[in-house]
Amino acid sequence: MSSLETISSAFTLCDFEWDRSRASAKTTLEIMNRARMTRHSRIFFCLVATFSSSLFSARLFSQTKSGRQPEVKSYTETIPGTDVNFEMVPIPGGTFMMGSPASEGKRSADEGPQHLVTVRPFWMEKTETRWEQYDVFAFSQDLQRSSSPASHNSVSNKFVDAVTRPTPPYTDPTFGFGHDGYPVINITHHAAMEYCRWLSAKTGKTYRLPTEAEWEYAARAGSKSAYFFGDDPKPLGDYAWYLDNSDARTHPVGKKNPNPWGLYDIFGNVAEWVLDYYDKDYYGSFKPDAPVLSPVLLIPTEKEYPYIVRGGSWDDDAARLRSASRRASTREWSQQDPQLPQSIWWHTDALFVGFRVVRPLEEQDNLKGLKSKVTKQN
Repeated sequence: MSSLETISSAFTLCDFEWDRSRASAKTTLEIMNRARMTRHSRIFFCLVATFSSSLFSARLFSQTKSGRQPEVKSYTETIPGTDVNFEMVPIPGGTFMMGSPASEGKRSADEGPQHLVTVRPFWMEKTETRWEQYDVFAFSQDLQRSSSPASHNSVSNKFVDAVTRPTPPYTDPTFGFGHDGYPVINITHHAAMEYCRWLSAKTGKTYRLPTEAEWEYAARAGSKSAYFFGDDPKPLGDYAWYLDNSDARTHPVGKKNPNPWGLYDIFGNVAEWVLDYYDKDYYGSFKPDAPVLSPVLLIPTEKEYPYIVRGGSWDDDAARLRSASRRASTREWSQQDPQLPQSIWWHTDALFVGFRVVRPLEEQDNLKGLKSKVTKQN
């Protein structure tokens, strides 16, 4: 590759990241390193990439200072009317190779073929969603409000009240695992989506489940190995509660070490719902070498199954905790539900399933106004 071609390619790729994902120049550099370059070409590219990165940082800073975009930093969200809060951490946009290579140990066929994906910046909940948060949605009916009459009559509160709420659980929803500080378990994909819709209405911000691509990108934190710490699962106990160390139960969130982007329990403890509908052949629909922007396979119909959980749980072996591992929900997760029809809110046999929320910096068009269409009637 000539020096002129190198400069042109660097600018082209940096422009692609600016305009489509606002990703860092570091990600662009990783992509460019796959190209065959002479020593001089690499020097030229490094100079251009450094300059491009500076331009990108100045551009983002200018947008932030001008008010066109919020500042991308960690923050704490307190649910209005309560003292319940949770932390959100920023995830930089970028391009990564989604899925696992054929050489990865104990992989499944639905993890490939690998394909390039570009993800826009977003915030992700620092830990898995806790019972204290979910209880405000599921059981409080928003009775704790400001004493101001205006707050009772606001359009926002009326919309919040219109969001459907879970029916009473058939039994103790924690199954004796623990409540304060523990992750939510055993709720359906529909319930997780409705919680996000309610939370968005309460806070005035857009909260939702992560797409499958966003989840894997955040879990990898720039890595290309089976786990964010490498291919050998031996250190897993430092980062995750799983079959070998969980004592057959969930644990309070945030007690293990986080991944490099500050996310706790991204592996293990509970498997986490993502937005996407499951299709074992979905990855085959992408071109392997052309980055696809913010993909999501979401079919907003009344179908309850199968949707995807990621990250593995306290009940899973190390293989299910790999960054690329995928698992689809099934009706067996409510096998013991005695109700006819079965609950659209609570599972009876998915004590290993929970979730965490994300907030996009700028929501993609095909997810605006997203709402679950599952109802008791259908």
